[in-house]
Amino acid sequence: MIVEVTATPFDPWQRVQTHQAQHLSAGRYGATAVFVGTLRDFNDGDDVSSMTLEHYPGMTEKYLEQISKDAAARWNLLDTLIVHRVGELHPNDPIVLVAAWSAHRKDAFEASRWLMEELKSRAPFWKKERLSEGGERWVEGNTEGY
Repeated sequence: MIVEVTATPFDPWQRVQTHQAQHLSAGRYGATAVFVGTLRDFNDGDDVSSMTLEHYPGMTEKYLEQISKDAAARWNLLDTLIVHRVGELHPNDPIVLVAAWSAHRKDAFEASRWLMEELKSRAPFWKKERLSEGGERWVEGNTEGY
């Protein structure tokens, strides 16, 4: 189980491959469920040119570690990986990667979705969008995932 909050851009697909190679034995997992979230260039009817993501260092990582432990207790998982960007992001930049590995697809799918929904609805992140037409605004809520 690895959790990382980073200001450095990352390639989610490379991170999944690297994690598998370094942390999982070949043949042990039959399912890998992956969610990658990227920055859209629109929100609430406006064009978005960039976004700044802020977090509370220490608290955010602790929360993500806890939901990873909770997922492992609820589903039969071999491992999980959560990587989340902070700082300035631009449209099409990967923001979040959630991956879950298990022997079977049901556990991987359900855990991955649950982790993402918990992260989006409760993790201590704050988003400020910069609009293409000028101005900034704080994002007050997240879109429904279920």
